[in-house]
Amino acid sequence: MNDKPIPTCGDEKQTPKEWKAVTFEYAEDGISVQVSNVYAWVNPLDGEVSYTPDTVDELIATVRELIDTAKRAKSRRNLFTEYVISVGLPEPA
Repeated sequence: MNDKPIPTCGDEKQTPKEWKAVTFEYAEDGISVQVSNVYAWVNPLDGEVSYTPDTVDELIATVRELIDTAKRAKSRRNLFTEYVISVGLPEPA
């Protein structure tokens, strides 16, 4: 990650948060988007997720594009109601 200190929870013991992959979910106008394997700080006590500012910026841009695409498909009365899009890392050389 980086050299910044690990964030802590707001409990009495200041429990350190865990850096791990989570699924980000968003819904708008009957369209839901799930983005898997997004790294975030997670409170191990209650599961509350905190994203870094860079991650939030990327999520906003990605989700906005996906919502716009789904709305266009929906307006055409497309029969397809669920899409799974996966972007993998490039194969090692």
